[in-house]
Amino acid sequence: MNLVEMADIRKSYYGFEVLHGVHFCLRAGTVHALMGENGAGKSTLMKVIAGIHRCDSGVIKMDGKEVDIDSPSKARSLGIAMIHQELSAVSEMSVAENMFLGREPVQMGFINYKQLYKNTSDLLEELGIAINPKTKMKNLRVADQQMVEIAKALSQNARVVIMDEPTSAITDHEVESLFRMIKDLKSRGTGVVYISHKMDEIFRIADEITVLRDGENVNTWQAKDVDSDTLIKNMVGRELKAQFPKIQVPIGEPVLTVKNLSKANQYEDISFELRKGEILGFVGLVGSGRTELMHSIFGLTHPDSGEIYLYGKKVQFKKPQEAIKNGLAYVTEDRKGEGLVLPMGVHHNMTLSSLKSFSKSGLLQQRREAVSVEQQIKALGVKVSNPKKSVKSLSGGNQQKVVLAKWMITAPKIIIFDEPTRGIDVGAKAEIYKIMGEYVSQGYSIIMVSSEMPEAMGMSDRIIVLSNHKMSGEINRDEFSQESIVQMQFKHM
Repeated sequence: MNLVEMADIRKSYYGFEVLHGVHFCLRAGTVHALMGENGAGKSTLMKVIAGIHRCDSGVIKMDGKEVDIDSPSKARSLGIAMIHQELSAVSEMSVAENMFLGREPVQMGFINYKQLYKNTSDLLEELGIAINPKTKMKNLRVADQQMVEIAKALSQNARVVIMDEPTSAITDHEVESLFRMIKDLKSRGTGVVYISHKMDEIFRIADEITVLRDGENVNTWQAKDVDSDTLIKNMVGRELKAQFPKIQVPIGEPVLTVKNLSKANQYEDISFELRKGEILGFVGLVGSGRTELMHSIFGLTHPDSGEIYLYGKKVQFKKPQEAIKNGLAYVTEDRKGEGLVLPMGVHHNMTLSSLKSFSKSGLLQQRREAVSVEQQIKALGVKVSNPKKSVKSLSGGNQQKVVLAKWMITAPKIIIFDEPTRGIDVGAKAEIYKIMGEYVSQGYSIIMVSSEMPEAMGMSDRIIVLSNHKMSGEINRDEFSQESIVQMQFKHM
């Protein structure tokens, strides 16, 4: 008997149906991977079972009995927990307060903080997570916030655990810890729904795989009976002939030179050159100093020592505006927290970094802005019915294109991509890669920070490896080897 059975689930928003009679089953003690492009309906389907959205029609059964899940609290009472892709922590509260929010131990009408911290500490220790329960969530790295969210869900002793992109911001070591947790959950008879775009994870952890496309079932397989090419073909409705459409571009003279750059506890003695037409990859474990280094190059932070040269001229950007004026752009790894203003429309997000160029006497020239926005929508293939539509309503891939469009309007000559395809599906990834290739083919240059080894090796002309804040190696494309790159990542550990 299935632990969960969803039959003929339909859901509409504002008259537009996004789930078209979807069927989905989860067996106890198994991991069922749910796959599909962004916008395929995966998260919506899971939010129905988690009580966040209520389906318009269809039947949900648990243990063969029909249930009415009309709220998240009802879902929790049935033993259903969901780890969301978008972190939902209360940033001003502690780890412990977030972990047991609404379930705090109480003594004489007051929260028993001593017991709260002990319960949290015991749980984190059991899961191998080294985080102080009293630390405020806002002071944690994104990866640590993600681990707290995972621990929170597991603390509920749920019979069904839904994981929506749980590894999008955690290290390889933390992924291994998560997989051990999942194995333990399976041994207890818990059913796990696992949503991810990472093929290697899917084939490591899943027992069954279901693909959705455009709100409909495509197929369900036993994981052992299907391969990645088949999954990709079913997800996108077409065969992606080149997952990494690398365009070979002549590499020219240095455009950016970094010499002996250091910042205490972030990165140490970093030197490299970025050349015209080059995609220079940066690889390293989370915490190795990759993003911190990029922040300093872009003027978000300032190095303690070292020099930066742009086209042979020494520069020292005191703020990002100076970097932008000199032809740099920075596509942040956190597109929703730092790259976009979610409630605003697509058009205003696209012109945020270049408002002065659309203004005259302090007034925004809306016609010029609209023309530029339409050009970017067409050039980058942004799928949006109306440019004034809120950017938060777009899929992850289209949101990333909006971030990129924002920078393209500034006419940059160098773009720093920090995790360019995090949390977007395989089809959208291929589109982003194509845009990157076309950009460097015009003689411009890219620095790409990536945690995905296939992406780094597939798109880079050269890779620099960081380990524990230091450079541990540099490899040219014709010498790429995953084994050697991984070894370099641990060189200074």
